[in-house]
Amino acid sequence: MDQSEILAIFERSGALLKGHFVLRSGRHSREFFQCALALQEMPVVEVLGAELARRCEQMNVRTVVAPAMGGLVIGQEVARRLRSRFIFLEKENGKLVLRRGFKLVPGERCLVVEDVVTQGGRALETIQIVRSLGAEVVAVAMLVDRSTAPIPIDVPLIGLVRMQVETFDPSDLPVDLKQSAAIKPGS
Repeated sequence: MDQSEILAIFERSGALLKGHFVLRSGRHSREFFQCALALQEMPVVEVLGAELARRCEQMNVRTVVAPAMGGLVIGQEVARRLRSRFIFLEKENGKLVLRRGFKLVPGERCLVVEDVVTQGGRALETIQIVRSLGAEVVAVAMLVDRSTAPIPIDVPLIGLVRMQVETFDPSDLPVDLKQSAAIKPGS
């Protein structure tokens, strides 16, 4: 699948929103990917998961690790396609943690799977947790890479869609965004 076919899936599902949005980082944008709207349909999950798994199949992944919430649905499908184990991190007191009895062993090859990456904060936090347990992160795979600056991650980044989306500091908004109410759709 090429990028235009994947973007068409997001547009058909209403997952690519246009307007004035506040991102998790606090920055503002005219576009927002609400991947959950696309991933509520299992045929879409299967198509996108198959394509992301295809791009990662030569990595010899033992475990797919997803940060909650965004990476849960697509991470599980990628793991199923790769015939790998699937675990997830969740928030506790504002930080991602590994709970529910999930364990990683030293040297275990892990693939981090996310829905959307803008600045890479959750992916980086996930990598740090995986490495602190002695496991190896082989790559970060995502549905949408909307980063505008280099992401400080030292493993390959694999995205289905690469979009240059303008983001703005809240104290330096363009006129059109200043004149419209911002919404924070959540991620």
